[in-house]
Amino acid sequence: MEDNFIGIGSTRKVYKYNDIVIKRFLHPIGYKQGLNEQYMYDFLEKEGLAEHVAKVTYLDQQMLIQPYFKPLPLENGYSYEINLIHDSRLTDDLKDAIHLIDSKLDGFDFLDSGNYGLDDKGNLILIDYGMTKKLYENEWVPLAESGILLQIFFNECVTCGLKKELIMYGDWDSDYRCVQCGKE
Repeated sequence: MEDNFIGIGSTRKVYKYNDIVIKRFLHPIGYKQGLNEQYMYDFLEKEGLAEHVAKVTYLDQQMLIQPYFKPLPLENGYSYEINLIHDSRLTDDLKDAIHLIDSKLDGFDFLDSGNYGLDDKGNLILIDYGMTKKLYENEWVPLAESGILLQIFFNECVTCGLKKELIMYGDWDSDYRCVQCGKE
């Protein structure tokens, strides 16, 4: 499974297998994000906007499975901020879906390019949308500030020497390696 590793966040680790992604939960907050993604997908399906977000095809307390969408390329090794007004890859329906998730479902973090993939037509698809403002403020922030949950920082990897996003577990973490060089 480690050969299929494609990404890690503070609460979930993501693997690609054929044409699906498997998000394995590293923390109970990851499971809550999965529940939120299922609820949000179902809500958007009723609104006719579900094709613009990655469908949850399976969910249990250990993992979530969704279709695979090609990740957006990094810019100089970093994710970047999506311009929700001017990015030509955003369809009007995706903008409507994001608006509903934000205004009706307490959605959070729609500007990070790492939360999007590309469909076969080159349109953006929201692939990571389960964090809510309430979950972030009430549960994620206190755990991240205490070093229990990882955070992402831009710094130089001590192994490969490239400046990129590094996963750090609070102020006490002195392992400045990137995931590609072995950081778990």
